[in-house]
This record gives sequence, C-alpha cells and structure tokens, in this order.
Amino acid sequence: MNAQVKIDRLLQCLTPLLNREQLAMCLLDERQLQARLQDCLCIFREPEGICALLPREIADREQFTRVGDFRQITLQVSASLLVPGFTARIVCELADAGIHSNVISARCHEHILVSERDAQLAMQVLHGISNRLQYS
Repeated sequence: MNAQVKIDRLLQCLTPLLNREQLAMCLLDERQLQARLQDCLCIFREPEGICALLPREIADREQFTRVGDFRQITLQVSASLLVPGFTARIVCELADAGIHSNVISARCHEHILVSERDAQLAMQVLHGISNRLQYS
C-alpha cells in the first residue's frame, strides 16, 4: 500500500478533539520554569530562551510574557505518527483555509495548536477532510 492510500485511510477516520482550555505560549526564565514545571504542557529550549505552553489562566496570573494564545486540537489517530506526509496534509489543508497551525507530535497523538480565533474554523476544516474522503 502506498503512502497516499495510507494517508487517505487515516484521514477518513480522523477524529479531532478540541480542548476547551485556552493556552498561552510563554517565554520563561529558568526560575519561572522550575516554579511552574508541573503546569507546562510542552517545553522547548531555544537559543533565544525557554518557550513553554501553559494554561492561559496561569500565564495571566503569573504575568508571564505571552507570544500567542492558542487552542489545542488533538487528532485521535495514533497510527499517524508512522505515516509520512499525514501531518503535512493536515497543515496544508489548514493553511489553504488561512489558518496558521503549530503541530506537536507526542507519543500517542498529533496535537495541533491554532489561534483562539481560528479554533472553530479549524475544526470545520478537519471534519471536512474526513467527510470529503468518506463520500468520494
């Protein structure tokens, strides 16, 4: 089975789940990170500093410098991590709809971060991908 057929089969059963919690991408120093490590959903160390994904409520309360507000969409398709091009296809579909996305690949699922204002449209796009392939 070629990669495109595998991708299409996965996309047919795509089940995106929109997390209700509002998230914030924050710039933290080492002290702030250690104090809030248990609240971080994702951490990445870059040459410019520590970037952490936190619940927006915590970011606001702690007055962390935010570089964006997001909602998390979890793709309920675990086999996607093994199929080259799966994530690229989704990102392209979202981009075609004018939605910027940031993908985080974890052990069991792909997680897509989209801006708060684009969350509902992103869900429509993701459901549309699945529906289009199921009925074509």
